[in-house]
Amino acid sequence: MNILVTGGAGYIGSICVEELVKQGHSVSVIDNLQEGHREAVQPKAVFYEGSFGDKQLLSTIFKTHKIDAVIHFAAETTVEFSMTDPQLYFINNVVNGVNLLEVMKDNGCKRFIFSSTAATFGEPEHTPIDEKHTQKPINAYGESKLMFEKILDWYHSAYGFKFNAFRYFNAAGASERLGEDHRHESHLIPIVLKTALDVQNNRRTKGLKVFGQDYPTKDGTCVRDYIHVVDLAKAHILALENLEIHSNAKYNMGNGKGFSVLEVIEIAKKITGLDIPFEFAKKRAGDPAILVASSDKISSEAGWKPDYPSLETIIKTAWEWHSRHPNGYSV
Repeated sequence: MNILVTGGAGYIGSICVEELVKQGHSVSVIDNLQEGHREAVQPKAVFYEGSFGDKQLLSTIFKTHKIDAVIHFAAETTVEFSMTDPQLYFINNVVNGVNLLEVMKDNGCKRFIFSSTAATFGEPEHTPIDEKHTQKPINAYGESKLMFEKILDWYHSAYGFKFNAFRYFNAAGASERLGEDHRHESHLIPIVLKTALDVQNNRRTKGLKVFGQDYPTKDGTCVRDYIHVVDLAKAHILALENLEIHSNAKYNMGNGKGFSVLEVIEIAKKITGLDIPFEFAKKRAGDPAILVASSDKISSEAGWKPDYPSLETIIKTAWEWHSRHPNGYSV
């Protein structure tokens, strides 16, 4: 299959491209390299630098490569920034997303896998969160993703688009070649591990901050679940293969078990063998206390099972990658 991956130079996108190439697909990648890295793109993929909202560039890609399906990762994703600059999120995640769909429609491509987010649910009414949970986002990031999910519903009913949407919280871990390296890092596990690297190399740490210590949780810090990035990438590919059977499905992705920020730090200490200093800071706007997702639906409908279900394994693979790439993709 000829597949376009938007955001394919980013963390999850690059690992999805890696898995697609392993399975023999022809892959094109579009990424503006705002957060992605050219070095992360699988050499057998064709790379285009640019915006996924650029209709002229997209038209060229679709006509040149006769694209059969799109896996859409590209987005503005930092929750805290979405609270202060929501316009950016609605332009990129909604307006540019519609541009992509229009070019797809014009080129007769109607197979679409969407990387959504469990931030569409807002404060959980029950955990783990299943697909029937009410969607009430409490940040502009989640709102923009929910808007696009609804747009996909309309494209399905009006134009015959076949799509799956994945809602997940925290992808983590690494493949052997690829790992997590954001220019603005907001994810807990890589921040914890970079702090560990500073300790290991006797460098002054940038300061690991734990945002909030009075949440209604077991130790007062936020609780999240974590899914291995390779497992997540494989789920996107599996969904693509099952689009004829489940043509407008929405799946929550998670391990069904939550870990607090302090628990993550303790596991990282055990794996690295290093003391990892941190300090408490005030809560961030838009952060729910507990977010844990259930993957029961995709397991029952598509037979998906994680190969790396334990948080210890997830952090171990991430630590191995960061240890080999202490400066990320930078030389």
